[in-house]
Amino acid sequence: MSSIPSIAETVQEQLHQEAGIDFSKEIKHNLSVAQLYEDALKHEPGTFLSSAGALITSSGAKKGRSPRDKRIVEEETTARDIWWGPVNTKMSEAVFMVNRERAVDYLNTRSRLYVIDAFAGWDPEARIKVRVVCARAYHALFMRNMLIRPTDEELADFGHPDFTIFNAGQFPANRYTTGMTSTTSVSINFKRREMVILGTQYAGEMKKGVFTIMHYLMPKAGILSLHSSANEGPDGDVSLFFGLSGTGKTTLSADPHRFLIGDDEHCWSDNGIFNIEGGCYAKCIDLSAEKEPEIFNAIRFGSVLENVVFHPQTRLVDYTDSSLTENTRCAYPIEYIPNAKVPCVGGHPKNIILLTCDAFGVLPPVAKLTANQSMYHFISGYTAKIAGTEDGVTEPQATFSACFGQPFLVWHPTKYANMLAEKMAEHEANAWLINTGWNGGKYGVGKRIALKYSRAIIDAIHSGELAQQEYEEYPVFGLHIPKACPGVPENVLNPKTAWLGDADEFEATVAKLANLFIENFKLYEDHASPEVLAAGPVLE
Repeated sequence: MSSIPSIAETVQEQLHQEAGIDFSKEIKHNLSVAQLYEDALKHEPGTFLSSAGALITSSGAKKGRSPRDKRIVEEETTARDIWWGPVNTKMSEAVFMVNRERAVDYLNTRSRLYVIDAFAGWDPEARIKVRVVCARAYHALFMRNMLIRPTDEELADFGHPDFTIFNAGQFPANRYTTGMTSTTSVSINFKRREMVILGTQYAGEMKKGVFTIMHYLMPKAGILSLHSSANEGPDGDVSLFFGLSGTGKTTLSADPHRFLIGDDEHCWSDNGIFNIEGGCYAKCIDLSAEKEPEIFNAIRFGSVLENVVFHPQTRLVDYTDSSLTENTRCAYPIEYIPNAKVPCVGGHPKNIILLTCDAFGVLPPVAKLTANQSMYHFISGYTAKIAGTEDGVTEPQATFSACFGQPFLVWHPTKYANMLAEKMAEHEANAWLINTGWNGGKYGVGKRIALKYSRAIIDAIHSGELAQQEYEEYPVFGLHIPKACPGVPENVLNPKTAWLGDADEFEATVAKLANLFIENFKLYEDHASPEVLAAGPVLE
């Protein structure tokens, strides 16, 4: 016990020397879950205990990320690496220092500060040391869950962090500062190895900030960073799952017969796959013990529930209530999932699974991809919004997010795609495109592909049966689709035979979606090889 004060004193000295944090501050360093609960309940209005023992809290006015307020500092050490544009907006070094000073000044007005020292990345050879400095116990507990918790020995040897997050989210940015678009600012400076948050208390900004940092540092070190889930079979075979919201990435990677390596963020190194995070950040809207028992049961003492509605007396959470936000969330340590693999590492992937929810009803439930098709569809990152999900959406709308995680990319998308292709070739991984969306017609006409069929397809991939089937080419998209799959009706496998409308309508819908792919890929064609360009849909 005697070493704990000395560690806290060392941290306090570092923060004073490197950031100007006042020595009079009470620095609460790597507190236990119980201590963070006590402080949150005592000092933070709007914090409660759920009937299951989770900490219920509010993220304030912001109930989600603020991508338009994200900035990366333009400086000489990284400027040529970064994919500048709508995702990565430039901030000058001077403006960053103004915001940093504003954040430190605010933190110095607080009577107590929380510091979490932990790791990003389960591979000891590749991990980075992250320090989070914040004024809310909620934020400290969130990052204690989401980062990888060090042992006492690792904490004693932690030394200086590789990256520091200054979270002054309760205090607004000055919107008259050059380049600010609102009172919210989330900025990363790779030269200083710092991140500054102002004007948003949404904890997910820290999680995705760390992911953005790893999305730059890992490829620079020759390690591929990926927005994916990963699981491992009893024989050690690893699968990666890519997919945007609503495609089934979390559901299909949560397999009772396989070990969960992680649900969201991974890296692929020369050693294999490793999870970046020490926890999971699950959506809670409509959560139930029947549909997702592993997640439901993970919401207990130590977990953080954000922006949920609950009964004032019983403290039972109503997961169907979206009156505060659709984006209700829970953060919990990954070991709360019964079949989690800890340490969260695995071998080289055998299968790469690209998930899409095609609401046009013309992509096949499964297709085996060539290497060039894998790159094309990975760069495209396609899914579709369905009618009724947003105001003004009356028919399916295509959504493309490069590498299935465009908001977090730092390098150009083709950097990640080329690295993925090299890794797949070296380790002879198979790639699959799986549509969990509509079959027989577009949304409103056809039916969504049954979950049991999607699970059967995944099972057949893992057993090796699907790779042994006879395949036929699907016109326009040039995809290779199996003629049979155990547990799936044959008429479902080919969208043309499943189509309930007339043939002309089918051909027109295929052409419409193909055109959307072609138009979207024009953004990347100057960086893509002729072979990858040729792997996309072809219209006569």
